[in-house]
Amino acid sequence: MAASTIAAERPGSTSGAAPLAGLRVLDLTQFLSGPYATQILGDLGAEVIKIEPHGGDSSRTIPPHFVGQDSAYYLSVNRNKKSVAVDMKHAAGKDVVRELALRSDVLIENFRPGVAAKLGLDYAQLVAMHPALIWCSISGFGQDGPYRELPAYDMIVQALSGGMSLTGETGGLPVRSGVPLGDLAAGMFAVIAIQAALVERTRTNKGKQIDISMLDCQVSMLTYQAAYHLIAGVVPGTQGRAHDSFATYRTFVAGDGVNVVVCANTDRMWEDMAAELGVAPLLDDARFKTNGDRHANRDVLIPALDRAFLAHPAAHWVERFRARGIPVGRVNTLDKALADPQVAHRQMVLPLDDGRGHRIAVAGNPIRFADQPRALDAYPPTLGEHSAAVLAEVLQWDAQRIAQLVAAGVLKTASGALAQASA
Repeated sequence: MAASTIAAERPGSTSGAAPLAGLRVLDLTQFLSGPYATQILGDLGAEVIKIEPHGGDSSRTIPPHFVGQDSAYYLSVNRNKKSVAVDMKHAAGKDVVRELALRSDVLIENFRPGVAAKLGLDYAQLVAMHPALIWCSISGFGQDGPYRELPAYDMIVQALSGGMSLTGETGGLPVRSGVPLGDLAAGMFAVIAIQAALVERTRTNKGKQIDISMLDCQVSMLTYQAAYHLIAGVVPGTQGRAHDSFATYRTFVAGDGVNVVVCANTDRMWEDMAAELGVAPLLDDARFKTNGDRHANRDVLIPALDRAFLAHPAAHWVERFRARGIPVGRVNTLDKALADPQVAHRQMVLPLDDGRGHRIAVAGNPIRFADQPRALDAYPPTLGEHSAAVLAEVLQWDAQRIAQLVAAGVLKTASGALAQASA
């Protein structure tokens, strides 16, 4: 096994005790699915070396919001990483990345099948020299199958998986999820697979080749909706603002126009809900006796509840339903969600400072370990910020050799980075 040469603390961390400290990840991903996966690994303490072309990860330029030269999109999924900018179309650039791969525990890429080999990274050759290497590929459709060579983005797999057909107003047009579930799910499944491969490696001293398909991930997440079709033969449609199994598990509009979600999915909760809404006579109506009855007669029930909700503002219903133990919550806009006291208490809005005048906040990592305080997090790297330092520390290359790569146009460094690495 080609072991990590740096028992690295998380970039910016004050402690090397993070769960994945000492693990080196070579990150050849761009845009969202792969960077989201490697950010999670970096958050957990892995040393993540982000390989970028001289133009940078394409997500750096996604409009409309920027901080300095980098987009808010890029900044949202690239903390706790080191950037190495290298031209992989150049033979010497291929050598740089190959040498880094041989000194890494995990390599993750999200090229289309076959592209990595064209760039000089062949799994069979690398694993012959480094049997413990874990190689994770994320692609739209996986490494085999009739769609393997087709390009794919989040919305494509949301559409092909059937997920979009479930989202939208009842009877209306299918709608894309407001967050890119196709990308994010693939990133999370990649992290799960990598952790499983790491555990197995402790027994075998051998790595794994992992194949993550964005479409597969979306199909897996269909869960009970897929079962409704595969077992019952139905084809569910757009779900609108309600659950398709519980009549009183849905959104309602309060008197101040704010949407409120109520999940009264037991008979006891239904009884309390009816009492609070002032529609207790409905409890004696045989059409609404059980959940099955309420679901079957929801076209009659829901208009009556809609009218009742208009009597008071959202805050009233939230307070009253919570007092009765009925799950309830207002539908927050993003600004209110990020300012929510529970979100603040859990420190889910993460401040980052690059030390050069850029201060931002991003959504944080939800994983908490009871016996471990939160470590500091590193601001997303500028393009080539760590090019010289990584080659010096990981490959033990001297300043002259690194400078020659820069002069030849193989390696790109951030302003001043070469001098700092040589000092």
